[in-house]
Amino acid sequence: MSFSEPCALAVDFGGTSIKMGVTAGDRILATADRIPTTMFESPQAIIDAMVATALGLREQFPTACVMGMGMPGWCDYYKGVLYQLTNVKVWDHEIPVKEMMERAVGLPVVLDNDANCMAYAEWKLGAGRGMSSLVCLTMGTGIGGGIVLHDRILRGRRISAAEFGQTSIHYQGKTGPFGNRGAIEEYIGNNELAAEAVRRYAGAGIDKKVDECTPRDLDVAARAGCPVALQLWEDTAEILACLIMNLMYTLVPDAFIIGGGVAKAGDLLMKSLLANLRAQMFPLLMEDLVILPARFGSEAGLLGAGAMAMDEFLGHGVLERFKRE
Repeated sequence: MSFSEPCALAVDFGGTSIKMGVTAGDRILATADRIPTTMFESPQAIIDAMVATALGLREQFPTACVMGMGMPGWCDYYKGVLYQLTNVKVWDHEIPVKEMMERAVGLPVVLDNDANCMAYAEWKLGAGRGMSSLVCLTMGTGIGGGIVLHDRILRGRRISAAEFGQTSIHYQGKTGPFGNRGAIEEYIGNNELAAEAVRRYAGAGIDKKVDECTPRDLDVAARAGCPVALQLWEDTAEILACLIMNLMYTLVPDAFIIGGGVAKAGDLLMKSLLANLRAQMFPLLMEDLVILPARFGSEAGLLGAGAMAMDEFLGHGVLERFKRE
């Protein structure tokens, strides 16, 4: 694709930094320097920094005709409002992000939850391309994702669907952030997995620090035959199987697409995961179960935000007007 063709500005807003770039289909044409979120004292200051970067990218890519923004927290896709950012303490009230960015950058803007953007990338461009219904699970600091049903992202009432990390795997389990018992990300989020690994290593007389127990560290240790790491992956597979089983009985999607740090364990996770699912799922549903690795990694947020914006405005005449101009 040449730079004379339409493209999108894209934002992937993280708790510690903001990635911004230019996308065209499944390609990232350029990225800007990351913006550290912790250096700002107000939402307006963060908006101003994103606007400055967006204007710089638009100057480099004058064919950019839309802007897509993936942001964590409670996003209202229809109103273009972000209510709060859990990991950015200064952003603790409602901000009309879409309106502010459109006015400052001069492009139509789509705003959605970052996990929905990742799911959109996999559905439209990645492992789920061509599927009508899928569940995308992202396994990182938390457990997030998105649901596509009959060729539409499921957003739900109050735009709060697919908060997988808060769904329960044990009605008497650990207490989650909202008082919910057994929330799955209290068990297999990256931080929780690392803390559990440290505890188990200590029980085996091995001194490990949290930063030595990332999913990659545990993957390497398990492949080297470490019994602590091997058992951790077995237990993680059992917990994840509970979530997938519940979603399979509820939705029966064409596929589950799994990405993120924990998912990179590959066969270490998958063999035990499938064994656990076979032991507790109706055989006909098991025949229909498809689990795929995500095509995209850390670039999924940008690609999904850009693709969502292009698709949203394609039917509204934006690209046609752009071509005439």
